[in-house]
Amino acid sequence: MSRAEKLTDQILERIKGKDVKVKREDILRRMKLLIEEFKVPESEAVRTIMNYLVREYGIPREELFDRDSPLVKIADISKVNQWVSLRAKVVQLWDSNSPNVSQVGLIGDETGIVKFVVWAKASQPEVEEGKSYIFRNVVTDSFQGRMQINVTRTSRIEEIDEDIQLPPREIEVVGSMVAIQQNSGLVKRCNECGRVLNKGVCHQHGKVEGYDDLRIKAVIDDGENVYEIILNEENIKELTGIGLDEALKIAHETLDRNAVLAELKNMLLGRYFRVKGLRGGRYLLVKEISVHKPKADDFNEILEALA
Repeated sequence: MSRAEKLTDQILERIKGKDVKVKREDILRRMKLLIEEFKVPESEAVRTIMNYLVREYGIPREELFDRDSPLVKIADISKVNQWVSLRAKVVQLWDSNSPNVSQVGLIGDETGIVKFVVWAKASQPEVEEGKSYIFRNVVTDSFQGRMQINVTRTSRIEEIDEDIQLPPREIEVVGSMVAIQQNSGLVKRCNECGRVLNKGVCHQHGKVEGYDDLRIKAVIDDGENVYEIILNEENIKELTGIGLDEALKIAHETLDRNAVLAELKNMLLGRYFRVKGLRGGRYLLVKEISVHKPKADDFNEILEALA
């Protein structure tokens, strides 16, 4: 099923049970036109079509936009453009450089921590660090490979009298790098928002020229759990000696940007690393990473386990 079809069905689910007859073909045609032909961001395409339903079919705006999205845990957030509700505590707030942003920071529940952005146009009440809230009807998004939630005009923030427990933020793991995910290596980012481009297209700003960057999204397996981690250019150069300049040189000499990723895979996959980082939603945000060199005691433990 294509993204246009999935988004169409999500919209139709919102009006399910209402006394209106909306043709799926009509909604699907408009959705394809917006996101496939005109490259409109998916969240804006959904909003445009919902406004069309309000205007053409007389569906009360508050019924269509204010219908509560399902309550989910932060650990379950893995896809963009999902409308969800969260019960979470505000972990940290920081200043934004954009006049379009009212508040930005981190929220968490017992399963994880994720970045959140309250847009100025949302006209939402301000939240405070250490307090817990229900964030209703927020939309998931991705920024620089990390999941986040956006609070919009259709969202609601309600303070609750509950001290929500948070997971330990900083952890250290030792394990083998068992996979390097797609959109790793030499990538292009949007000049406006920094998101990684897909075939020259930004999810938020459409077709743009972009700028080069180097990153790796990888999976570390410690024998009991797997951790998805993100390495920036500094991390990658420290481990491999390949920074952005060296990566561009490889791509230029081979006439193939994918040659950078192939080189990095050869140097990193299957090796053991010690990783210290912060939990940030789906990914472990790497603060320190180094090649793990087993000590004699480690071999003794292995021999004892095999005995």
